[in-house]
Amino acid sequence: MGASINSRWITTALICLCQMLTACGRDLPAWRSGELVIIVPETTQGAKAEFERELAELFTGQLQATLEIITMPQDQAIPALQQHKAHLATVSLRRETDITSLQFGPSYMQVRELVVCNHGRSLPKRLAGLTAREIGVVAGSPQEATLREAHENLPALQWQTLQESTPRELLAEVAEGTLDCAAVNELQLADAYNYHPNLVAAFDIGAPSRLVWGFPMDADPELINQAQVFFTRIRNDGTLNRLLERYYGHNLRLDKMDAAAFITSVKTTLPHYRRYFAEAAATTGEDWRLLAALAYQESQWDPLATSRTNVRGMMMLTEDTADRMKLNNRLDARESIMAGANYLMLLKEQMPDRIPEPDRTWMALAAYNNGWGHLEDARILTMRAGLDPDSWSDIKKWMPRLNQPAYYKTLKRGYARGGEAVILVENIRNYYDMLKRIEPDQTISASDPISYQLIEPLQRLLH
Repeated sequence: MGASINSRWITTALICLCQMLTACGRDLPAWRSGELVIIVPETTQGAKAEFERELAELFTGQLQATLEIITMPQDQAIPALQQHKAHLATVSLRRETDITSLQFGPSYMQVRELVVCNHGRSLPKRLAGLTAREIGVVAGSPQEATLREAHENLPALQWQTLQESTPRELLAEVAEGTLDCAAVNELQLADAYNYHPNLVAAFDIGAPSRLVWGFPMDADPELINQAQVFFTRIRNDGTLNRLLERYYGHNLRLDKMDAAAFITSVKTTLPHYRRYFAEAAATTGEDWRLLAALAYQESQWDPLATSRTNVRGMMMLTEDTADRMKLNNRLDARESIMAGANYLMLLKEQMPDRIPEPDRTWMALAAYNNGWGHLEDARILTMRAGLDPDSWSDIKKWMPRLNQPAYYKTLKRGYARGGEAVILVENIRNYYDMLKRIEPDQTISASDPISYQLIEPLQRLLH
């Protein structure tokens, strides 16, 4: 591990120690009194942390309680529950794990557990091929539990259990050659593909894991029953699928070479236009990284880009849209970015107020590509199918059918390449997620001098 990671470990450990000491200083409140204490993953876990936090907030809302969140590494969550530091932990525990000191809630997600290696080396084909390899796994993770189970039948299997680490850091080490392989799940690999195209899944470790919440062994049975009611409800009304789509649905959309090219462009091209995106963000209230992701999908940040249909410029605007946004020169980078950002804002403002974020943004991006009318047609198809026309996860199932006569002939605006719009939105989501990781602070000034430096693992990837 590098010095920067070690320092992060120390900081994280101190934060977690403070949290646990704070919890030790008082009795755990009774959840029936209206206060729920929940352990969630650290924010360094990315989409997983955001997903679990939103589940925790929804569950607390069902109980009409106040939520107190404690963040800590996964290996510390189980002891914290055993010591009654929290009512439950939403840290993706593995249902198959034999932890006799905990009770488990219902399974809400199933994921494959994988051995991931660097494709520049010979790949193992089964667990026996790992006995001579250096393997890493995050402490307290479902993957560690899976390896422990495999060890019973293969005593020669050994691995490094890494404390205070994250799957992202683990996979970065595999990509850089510090580790031979790592045990992670399929969602963690999907995220890492965007930054490390030399990773490859060698094989599955046993059966997929069913992820669950954990409760102390003596937890109030009614609280566990409420969790069962909660997951039954959000599964039946589509909320769970919408959340899974929101946080994980766009994974693996990008080709490995597309992701590598994007990372290179972030280093070499984006610095020239970063201040313009900041200026447009200040005007519209959008995250500058979303605007930059949209521009990359449209033109690869080429201000002179021109399509066969005469769509031009950094934001690839049509003549009609340029006129509507009072854009004089589509090939001027700053003008194009400002016009594109204002057009995206206009599309969002046209939508009914009831449509929430982030669905509102994804739908506006689809309209940016296909036009407002075709988005409305896709919403009509979605509604006809008995699905939610205000949900992007439902709309994207039906928008590709705008190119099929059986559907578009029944609609006002006719034929459209709806499938392309869906792919565009999913790609932008992926680029946006990558920029949020590379550029964690979204607040920049349009007058700031342009300077740029990739985070260390990505620098090494490019050289």
